[in-house]
Amino acid sequence: MTGCTKISPGCKYCYAERLAKRLQAMGSHKYQTGFEVALHPEVLDQPARWRKPRYVFVNSMSDLFHQAVPTEYVQAVFNIMNEHPRHKFQILTKRPARVRRLDRKVDWTPNIWLGVSIESERWADRLTYLKESGAAVKFLSLEPLLGPLPKLDLSGIDWVIVGGESGPGARPLHPEWVREIRDNCVGNDVPFFFKQWGGTFKKRTGRMLDGRTWDEIPKSPS
Repeated sequence: MTGCTKISPGCKYCYAERLAKRLQAMGSHKYQTGFEVALHPEVLDQPARWRKPRYVFVNSMSDLFHQAVPTEYVQAVFNIMNEHPRHKFQILTKRPARVRRLDRKVDWTPNIWLGVSIESERWADRLTYLKESGAAVKFLSLEPLLGPLPKLDLSGIDWVIVGGESGPGARPLHPEWVREIRDNCVGNDVPFFFKQWGGTFKKRTGRMLDGRTWDEIPKSPS
C-alpha cells in the first residue's frame, strides 16, 4: 500500500507525504495519484522471494488499518505474514480502533508485531486499543513526540521508540520528555530505543541521550 490521510497533529509534516509527492513528480508508477491511498497486490508475494530472515516495516508509506483498505485486503496481507514465519513484520498504525474491529478476523502469528503512534497525551487512548490486540509483540512509537507523557502505563508493552520531528517546520523535542519516558522504560524493564532529536537538520542534533545511544530491542517470541 501507499498513501494515507492525516488523522492527528503528529501527521502535520508527514515525511511519507513529502516523499510520495516527490516520487509522483519523478513519474514513479506506485505514486501516480500522489499520496492517495492505493493498493499494490502485485507485490504481496515479495516475502516469499527473500531467502534470509528480515525485519519488515509493513507499509512504511501508509497505514494498513486505514479505513480505505478493504477488510479482505488486510486479511491478504496477514495471510502473507502468516505464511513466512522466518521474517518479523512490524506494523505501525494510528488507527487502533479498527484493529479492535478486525482482531478476530486475522491470525496474529508470533512473527507479527503491532505498534501504535502516540505523539502527545491527547492520543494516549491508542495504547488501550493496542493492549487489547492479539499481537504477540506490542510496541509504541512516540514520534514525533510533541508533549510529555507522564502517565504512560507500560504494562504489557514490549518496546518503546522515541523520536523528535525532522525536516522543514519541525516542532521541538524537550529533553525532559524523553528522559521521563526513558526512566519509565528502565523502571519497568521495557526496551527503549531513542531514534533522534530531530530538527531541521537532524544529522547535526544526532541521537545521543545523556552521553549514550539507546538501541534496545525486544526479544521476539518467534
